[in-house]
This record gives sequence, C-alpha cells and structure tokens, in this order.
Amino acid sequence: MRRRSGIRWQSLAFGLLIALVAAVCDQVSKAGILSSFRPEGVTETPFLVSTRVTVLPILDFVLTWNRGVSFGLGNSDGAYNVLLFTGLALVIGCFLIVWMARTSEWLVLVSLGLVVGGAVGNVIDRLRFGAVVDFLYVHIGAFNWWPVFNVADSAVCVGAALLVFDSLFAKRDSNMNTQ
Repeated sequence: MRRRSGIRWQSLAFGLLIALVAAVCDQVSKAGILSSFRPEGVTETPFLVSTRVTVLPILDFVLTWNRGVSFGLGNSDGAYNVLLFTGLALVIGCFLIVWMARTSEWLVLVSLGLVVGGAVGNVIDRLRFGAVVDFLYVHIGAFNWWPVFNVADSAVCVGAALLVFDSLFAKRDSNMNTQ
C-alpha cells in the first residue's frame, strides 16, 4: 500500500519564512539603491543613470535594468518578457513550495526558501517596473566580465548550490518513513 506524503506545516512555514526574509532583503536593498541613484527631479521608474559607486576594491554599485533573466539573458524590451518570465517564475515557485511542504530536511528547506524568495523579489520588480533592478558588480583584476546582479539573484544561486550540495553529500536513512 502506497502512503501519501502529507503537508508538513512546520516545514512549509519555515521555508516560507526563509523566502520572506530573502525577498524583503532584496526589496530593501533595491529601494536603497533606487533612492540613492535617482537623479534629482526624476520621478519615473525605471530611470537611466551612469553612476558607479565603489564600495570595496572588488565591489561597485552600478544601477542597471534587466528585462531578461539571470545575468542579462533574454534582455530585450519585448512586452512579452514581463509575462513570460513572471509566469515561468510563478510556475517554478509553486512547484518549489509544494516540495517545501513535503520535506523536513532543514538544508532543503533553507535552499528552497532562498530560491523562492529570490524569485519573488525579482517578480515584484517585473510587475512594478517591467524590469529587474540589478546593482551589484563584482570585479577582481582581469576578472571583470561578471554581469551585474542583485540580492535576489544571489539568493537563487546560493539556494541552488545548497540543493546540489545536499543532493551530493547529505546522508539519509533509506528506510525513513515519509509521513
């Protein structure tokens, strides 16, 4: 007889809390950048600026508007981009939330929460501005080709890396009860 795995409400709540923290950190950081970089008298968003602020020898703040996906892929002005990429993020996000509700592995929950929170942060930008706010530019000597990114992108990448780490190295009891 096959057992149905039910919703783990505590797991879901924990994963969604991680997602909320990631999305809030992303949106707060973007609000700060937009406020700092907005030229005087400019009220519309998105706006264009050529300001670059060096934070550390390897980190600059540079405001860019990404209409594509991560790392500028698919970056065009097509109106379909907002619908396509928002819809894709929502479908994937729903799948990840279902996964979140069915696991009790803390590293998987943190990973999924980071990915969902990052996706939500970027979806909020797409719905508000028609583009995602990117502002973190990392460069080290000749290594200066890395695309500008944001906190949400970082959350998605860290979450995905943790999922890979978990799948490769986590030890699980093969006889664990899935209920």
